[in-house]
Amino acid sequence: MAALTEFEKYVIEQKGTERPFSGEYYRHDAPGRYLCKKCGAPLYTSEHKFNAHCGWPAFDDEIPGAVKRIPDADGHRVEIVCAQCEGHLGHVFEGEYLTDKNLRHCVNSVSLDFEARGEEDPQAPKMALATLGGGCFWCVEAVFSSLKGVAKVSSGYAGGEAKDADYNRVCSGQTGHAEVVQIEFDPAIIDFSTLLEAFFASHDPTTLNRQGHDVGPQYRSVIFAHDDEQVEVAGAMITALDEARVFTSPLVTELTGYDGFYPAEAVHKQYYAQHGEQPYCQIVIRPKLDKFKKLFAERLKG
Repeated sequence: MAALTEFEKYVIEQKGTERPFSGEYYRHDAPGRYLCKKCGAPLYTSEHKFNAHCGWPAFDDEIPGAVKRIPDADGHRVEIVCAQCEGHLGHVFEGEYLTDKNLRHCVNSVSLDFEARGEEDPQAPKMALATLGGGCFWCVEAVFSSLKGVAKVSSGYAGGEAKDADYNRVCSGQTGHAEVVQIEFDPAIIDFSTLLEAFFASHDPTTLNRQGHDVGPQYRSVIFAHDDEQVEVAGAMITALDEARVFTSPLVTELTGYDGFYPAEAVHKQYYAQHGEQPYCQIVIRPKLDKFKKLFAERLKG
């Protein structure tokens, strides 16, 4: 991404506000996606946008997991920031009844970039996100990257108390983060329930803060739900697995709300694909992946 201008820094990093009716995207109505100006993460689609006549771009929905809410210190308003980099976007309001969803994300244009949707693909699939932790993210990333309907799998960290995360600090067990993967998937091809079936088939959800020789809270079994539907689906599956005694011991999988994602360092991205001949990949990841592929043969990419 290009370096921020001084005014962009003022709004995005210092929580400033642009003048109403002055922003580039206030009356913008082209089809496409709106991205975070600071880090490039997708935030909204053009289908979410509407004219609220407020002087700033308005959206009545968001890409799942893309936007984080933070109550203002005075308790009167709720700030919205990019979930990936925490760049300031604006504020969110409810109860105005401006659209059927009764929600308005009031966003500074200067906090956004726009990515046009090509005319050759006017019906681009609406993607969804899932964020799951099941031990070492090298293993989990390899599993989900093999599934049809999964467009992207990113290794990273989630669920900690610290405001930032990196591999060394997370491995210390002191930040509270778990190693996770964030999965961008097409619900028309693979649904969240199937992703959870793959999740429970690819790790041991009965060992607390441990997967094999990897020990610590960063290796816990955890589902970070992006919405109420994911909470319902995951909760029902955990209950069903326990009641059916699919595993020899009760599940200890944590189910909690999604609260942001910190991408892992570049060296960890697509680790198995890039380093498949290394001993750890051959001894640990490959047998697990081979076993998983036998179970999910019909769901694998060609």
